[in-house]
Amino acid sequence: MEGAAVDHLAHERIRAQFDVEAMKVAWAGSKHAVDVADRMARLVASDPVFKKDNRMMLGRKELFKNTLRKAAHAWRRINELCLTEEEASMLRIFVDEPGYVDLHWGMFVPAIKGQGTDEQQKKWLPLAYKMQIIGCYAQTELGHGSNVQGLETTATFDPKTDEFIIHSPTLTSSKWWPGGLGKISTHAVVYARLITDGKDHGINGFIVQLRSLDDHSPLPGIVVGDIGTKFGNGAYNTMDNGVLRFDHVRIPRNQMLMRVSQVTREGKFVQSDVPRQLLYGTMVYVRQTIVSDASKALSRAVCIAVRYSAVRRQFGSQDGCPETQVIDYKTQQSRLFPLLASAYAFRFVGEWLKWLYRDVTERLQANDFSTLPEAHACTAGLKSLTTSVTADGIEECRKLCGGHGYLCSSGLPELFAVYVPACTYEGDNVVLLLQVARFLMKTVSQLGSGKKPVGTTAYMGSVQHLMQSKCDVLTAEDWLKPSIILEAFEARAIRLAVNCAKNISKFPSQEEGFSELSADLLEVAIAHCQLIIVSKFIDKVKEDIQGHGVKELLQILCNVYALSLVHKHLGDFISTGYITPKQGALANEQLRFLYAQVRPNAVALVDAFNYTDHYLGSILGRYDGNVYPKLYEEAWKDPLNDTVVPDGYHEYVRPLLKQKFTVSRM
Repeated sequence: MEGAAVDHLAHERIRAQFDVEAMKVAWAGSKHAVDVADRMARLVASDPVFKKDNRMMLGRKELFKNTLRKAAHAWRRINELCLTEEEASMLRIFVDEPGYVDLHWGMFVPAIKGQGTDEQQKKWLPLAYKMQIIGCYAQTELGHGSNVQGLETTATFDPKTDEFIIHSPTLTSSKWWPGGLGKISTHAVVYARLITDGKDHGINGFIVQLRSLDDHSPLPGIVVGDIGTKFGNGAYNTMDNGVLRFDHVRIPRNQMLMRVSQVTREGKFVQSDVPRQLLYGTMVYVRQTIVSDASKALSRAVCIAVRYSAVRRQFGSQDGCPETQVIDYKTQQSRLFPLLASAYAFRFVGEWLKWLYRDVTERLQANDFSTLPEAHACTAGLKSLTTSVTADGIEECRKLCGGHGYLCSSGLPELFAVYVPACTYEGDNVVLLLQVARFLMKTVSQLGSGKKPVGTTAYMGSVQHLMQSKCDVLTAEDWLKPSIILEAFEARAIRLAVNCAKNISKFPSQEEGFSELSADLLEVAIAHCQLIIVSKFIDKVKEDIQGHGVKELLQILCNVYALSLVHKHLGDFISTGYITPKQGALANEQLRFLYAQVRPNAVALVDAFNYTDHYLGSILGRYDGNVYPKLYEEAWKDPLNDTVVPDGYHEYVRPLLKQKFTVSRM
């Protein structure tokens, strides 16, 4: 790790009771992943082009141009060093600047791979892989986002010319928000209503060229631009989120993505032999990526807060002794350590989601759609839960760093501003949870039919036992047993689901019940998703994990994650009748003991994330803990300190001080 010769956190690292290098492997997934991340992080940190500590002070145009420079330099380095796809992806992560390449690689390319025919992939993907075209994903409109079926842009087939006419019939049909669209993308996958012979066939994707490949000017019939400055300093303002309108733009028929449905030369709409469910594979891929990104963002915030909490001292000094480290206060631990545990939990459930995506893809290719509804609900719910917790967690970490956390140099305000859109994009979090709840209600309704729940809903197959069982906890130590924790979360989830299903059945119609009980349905979905994360954390601890003390520390973190949720949702656990108030109190008692076990290992646990100071972008979270001299030094870099006497003093301040201004008469 980089850092000054003096390590102000050295004592904290000496206290660690586990092999930090082995924990890095557990976090990253393999020694290979650690090595790749290490090389790419150092490559970026050592390159002056990727400097980022001044971006909060740049104007929008300068900021955006600087992002373009970094993206071009990154692409040049990727080619010069012949980096693998894995290494290139990791390098882009450590460049740590939202930009058009994110949507090109993260949405445009996967959309063509998932929805294009073999012929279309052979034509378009080589161009995209070489960045000879730059693409974005134009779905959301000014008037519609989560309700994809309500999109208004039209794609009307003209059999006379064998072309589609892409058109924006209303102001609200303007494409709005696509990243990379505003100023850079040459092409887009545009989602529009497919119309043939006056019939609307619903939403389909189309590859549309937006700008000339010679001079980058918009093509005829296309109005395109940036939607304006967004929340935060720097932050997501490095991205050219755009607005796009079409005025009867014609494209060849073969630029409709036709893997699932096609339009013939005669204008006939036909479904291909490839099942429409394959389209969900792309959605599962994108959402599992978002969950992995949540663990990165939350772990960065936690790393900053843990290190600074160990450096900062406040109150408690007596007889000339040093003040107390903030991290030693129980109030700090009770807010910070569950977030530390959550960062690890999200990392491990993200690893599992990668496996789930591969499994679903293989099943889809074999025409096995049995696990698709469950996988779709699972990824939707975990996207919603992890992004909401992460956004709130970053803000909590800012508060945990006191006043200094409000400085841009802490890294936390910009991290929050960059991350918080994840709660909305690729599915509004509340809307996604309601989709999960609908799936759970359907699963509950089928329990008596003999159809066995699968995957993450398999616990519902034990509905009779879980509805009648009682918690076996007699002592605080009983809460350390994985079987007890798991059954507590299963019982809570199934009881909330069954109770909600019963209440919905009392309404005249199911839709009315869903509408009136939507708040309750959210709680059902959250309980189910929390169960998934707890169960995957428990599974991770069961693995053959190498390294002194690593398995033990992961078990402690797993218990902290689970019991902090029991504490937070104690009303659910008690009201559903699975645990008693006394057992809830014992869970809280055990949680306090667990915090004491995390405390000597806290700094080493965030060291295991293996983040360079460049990637963290935080003076408070520096590896060497040398916070105060660097804060002081950073303050003098602000443009306001370029001059001793500020601009505007002579015009506005001196006349006030000298009282030499003219008093106007009414």
